[in-house]
Amino acid sequence: MDITSLQNPRVKHLVKLREDKKQRHRDGLILVEGFDELNLALACGFTPATLLTAPELATRPLTVPYAETVTVSKAVFEKISYRDNPDGYLGLFPMPEQTLDRLSLSGNPLVIVAESVEKPGNLGAILRTADAAHVDAVLVCDPRVDVWNPNVIRASRGAVFAVPVVEAESSKALAWLRSRKMRVLAATPSAEEMYTQVNMKEPIAIAVGTEDAGLTDFWMENSDLRVKIPMAGKVNSLNVSIATALMTYEAVRQRT
Repeated sequence: MDITSLQNPRVKHLVKLREDKKQRHRDGLILVEGFDELNLALACGFTPATLLTAPELATRPLTVPYAETVTVSKAVFEKISYRDNPDGYLGLFPMPEQTLDRLSLSGNPLVIVAESVEKPGNLGAILRTADAAHVDAVLVCDPRVDVWNPNVIRASRGAVFAVPVVEAESSKALAWLRSRKMRVLAATPSAEEMYTQVNMKEPIAIAVGTEDAGLTDFWMENSDLRVKIPMAGKVNSLNVSIATALMTYEAVRQRT
């Protein structure tokens, strides 16, 4: 067993990386926990610098080439873990670098713009939808939650590695979309048209905002289309990840 002490400096550093966005960006490192998430990251071409395992918790064999392997006690793993029922695997990865200029689009691109999404669970669910629908990219604009927050990675089930994701200022994201001749579809309850009534067969970016306030004036004023999702009950808004999934799959339906 390589590490058994809860006071080990490496353990303290891992806890800091888990909790502190500034520390992650300063060190250029992220944490990925879980057998399935690690396997997906590996399948997408990402390799951890270090793999930490707790033999008492790990029930399935996982081999990661070219990575330092460190074994830790159950108590140590539970301290660094961010899951309720850890499975004994955690990888320390270099933070992926992705920029707008590096994105490669298909001939008829479909992009999701997520503006100021504040909850890791919602952003993670949006990324899962993006992967399932095979969208070209997710632009996370003016984020309130870090894309590489361990809880986003967990909520995405590792989809953050399968979908090109870029954090960008809204103005730069819009300029990039315009340069690619993409229309912007804004989701808003004040729209006249239902989301099923507009043409999503052409290059399009589906923009969604916060659950409490929706999209900011910037995206509303620069949108080409405005759509709403029918609400027959007393609640005036859907969960943002569900709204994103509905509109994304409407685009998929129209295109297929």
